[in-house]
Amino acid sequence: MSSLTVTGGRALSGEIRLQGAKNSALPILAASILSAGETVIENVPDLTDVDAALEILKHLGCKTEFTDRTVWVDSTTLTRADIPDGLMRRMRSSVLFLGPILARTGEATLSMPGGCELGPRPIDLHLAAMERLGATVEERGGNLICRAPKLRGARIDLTAPSVGATENSMIAASGAAGVTLITNAAREPEIRDLGCFLAALGVRVRGAGTSTVTVEGGRLRDRARYRVIPDRIAAATYIAAVAAARGRIALRGICERDLTAVSDAFRQMGVCLLYRGDTLLVSAGERIGPPLTVTTRPYPGFPTDAQPPLMAACLRAPGTSVFVETIFENRYRHVPELLRMGADVRVDGRVAIVRGGRPLHGAIVAAPDLRGGAALAVAALMAEGETRIIETRHISRGYEDMARDLRALGAVAETED
Repeated sequence: MSSLTVTGGRALSGEIRLQGAKNSALPILAASILSAGETVIENVPDLTDVDAALEILKHLGCKTEFTDRTVWVDSTTLTRADIPDGLMRRMRSSVLFLGPILARTGEATLSMPGGCELGPRPIDLHLAAMERLGATVEERGGNLICRAPKLRGARIDLTAPSVGATENSMIAASGAAGVTLITNAAREPEIRDLGCFLAALGVRVRGAGTSTVTVEGGRLRDRARYRVIPDRIAAATYIAAVAAARGRIALRGICERDLTAVSDAFRQMGVCLLYRGDTLLVSAGERIGPPLTVTTRPYPGFPTDAQPPLMAACLRAPGTSVFVETIFENRYRHVPELLRMGADVRVDGRVAIVRGGRPLHGAIVAAPDLRGGAALAVAALMAEGETRIIETRHISRGYEDMARDLRALGAVAETED
């Protein structure tokens, strides 16, 4: 079992370059099979979820190479249209292969996806979108069997602005004949990034990153090169680390416009954020305060993935912070572990009340999920003594090497397998 050990009490200083966005890289990797050619994707983070996506591509018959944050995919050799249960269970984003496989081969067989258990993330929106494009969907023996000899453009009215369903719809529509209109689409920066990648493949995409997206399918290029945007959630995590531990750091390779809601919340706490081009200078002194009520919402609201690290940072702020989680019903799974460190947090349904300013102490805690694990690392930076975080396989799904990055920022952090 791997673990991350952090010794608290040291102010942070130094700089790191931000990794590429996990939530952009995964749908882009899935969409790479559309082209029946070679694609080069740069700034891909070295994560276990990325490893899982590459394993799926290889299973489908593609050739892949991953070196120095650059992935090369040759999908001309794609020979399969199924993903076995073992690969599907490794990550939630595996369902994003449904649209591209269906568009490329006319059929797709998948089991239900895995990943962090944060509550219902209905796959029915994905399936309904495929049906609107002309596919038939059958459930048999725990597998989803989708068939569509030819996808055709259609109007897809999403009942909720699901990021995954928007991405699957855009990718499948890229391989469909005609024009597809997607309404109530998710507006996250990662949607915009996927639209830019599809455009690099020769797809005409309008409105990606807005609530209405138009995709005109057609002939796809057999070669493309694209660079993934920076990871805004990793950025939020390291801002939270400074808020918790104090100090001054620089985050290189950042996109300011994607962090507006996050920046507002930390500035309310008294954290100083200064953007200079693609660099963010973050500093926090001895005194910080609680933010106003933080309510998670779809973009451009405060991101649910940034809520756990921010909550951990609020443990240093004297006073009361209130969190309202509207996206995932099980997003507070990190709270019992924070309590083991001496935190004062009370949860009532989707509301969490944090009373900060009390000393934390090191403990052995378990990462319950990806962002909950990040929250424990943030809390450990301000705790007295040593904190050992186990089940760090969750953290490795979204952070390249958290111990390495924390050490680069002056913290005492070690990983043990």
